[in-house]
Amino acid sequence: MLAKDLISTDIPPLKVSDTAQKALEWMDEFKVSHLPVIEKTHYVGIISDAEIFDHISANEPISKIKRSLSKPFVFEDAHAYDVLKMYALLKISVIPVIDTKEHFVGAVTSQKMLDYFSQLTAAQEPGSLIVLELHQRDYSLSQIAQIAESNGAKILSLFLTPRSNSTELDVTIKLSVNDVSAVLQTFERFSYTVKASFSQSVQNTAIKDRYDALMHYLNI
Repeated sequence: MLAKDLISTDIPPLKVSDTAQKALEWMDEFKVSHLPVIEKTHYVGIISDAEIFDHISANEPISKIKRSLSKPFVFEDAHAYDVLKMYALLKISVIPVIDTKEHFVGAVTSQKMLDYFSQLTAAQEPGSLIVLELHQRDYSLSQIAQIAESNGAKILSLFLTPRSNSTELDVTIKLSVNDVSAVLQTFERFSYTVKASFSQSVQNTAIKDRYDALMHYLNI
């Protein structure tokens, strides 16, 4: 997935001739604290509500602080991971996207990124999660996949989380099955440390048990 595929059509750019008041109204309307600024079709920077409150009055044009605007951006053919990296580094609410001539193409919002990574991690797919704890030298994707598949499960997503100042890491696995009891037993048989597991079937059973208990209480 490229940056140009994540552009939100809901976020328009401001012109340098637009007033501070218009910028604030748009930020409120689109629920963001930053907006890209263009001059004709050329991207000149990004403006925040804090900059407006600190440096210009409501009726003054954005051009007054044009030269002091920061200029974060990604190129339209950048990977979605590059967009996420910029979000993490800069903590801004929109990421401007430009072409090789620095013409403004659009902006990526945090909601677009959330939707994309929800799909990437299969967060909305039914299934279960297992978190393994192991040393980095013991990590083997092929063995983990073999254990899952030998128990009729498919890996929908897998992420590694290294621990700071440590050689250990957490391996978070999203599986296609609700009942992971057999998978857990196999991991333990292969001496894996299961840090946590979250089974949809277990959650649903617990909810049903609480519902049945409530119905029994109401019938008394």
